[in-house]
Amino acid sequence: MKIYTKKGDKGQTSLIGGVKVSKSNLRIQAYGTIDELNSFIGVVRDAYEDKQSGDVLYRIQNLLFTIGSHLAADPEKSRMKLPEIKEEDIKLLEDEIDRMNEKLPPLMHFILPGGHIASSYCHVARCVCRRAERLIVELSESEIVEPIIIKYINRLSDYLFILSREILAANHAEEVKWIPGS
Repeated sequence: MKIYTKKGDKGQTSLIGGVKVSKSNLRIQAYGTIDELNSFIGVVRDAYEDKQSGDVLYRIQNLLFTIGSHLAADPEKSRMKLPEIKEEDIKLLEDEIDRMNEKLPPLMHFILPGGHIASSYCHVARCVCRRAERLIVELSESEIVEPIIIKYINRLSDYLFILSREILAANHAEEVKWIPGS
């Protein structure tokens, strides 16, 4: 099977459902950013060798693929049955946030990305997650987007922030404090 089709050579692509749109379309930008986020989460998973977090990150990656498919589908024309995004997916993130947060010292200051490569990658993923969230929210202002997608992506950025702190603690690395004026 050839990987290239040449169908997008003029800057158009098709949504699930057959509708052709520009590759600069907001829906394409939203699911493209989800794909970018998924790639960075793969980097975090490879850089942080913790079994429990690795298993959760793998589940997140699978769900991000599902979210990407929902965003890639024309909400009015697609008849494809896509996997569901469920409240229990959000609950998993919240449970993991609580589990990690219990072991961490209270956050008394703003922190800068850094201190350990896996933590820094986690911050990059968090920033890409926030960009994806902004694009999805913007898309939802003019087109149908399932509200649970926005909720999940919002919670995921919180999870990535706490995971970055856990990675530092697990590696006995210090948080880089933000000191205004330094």
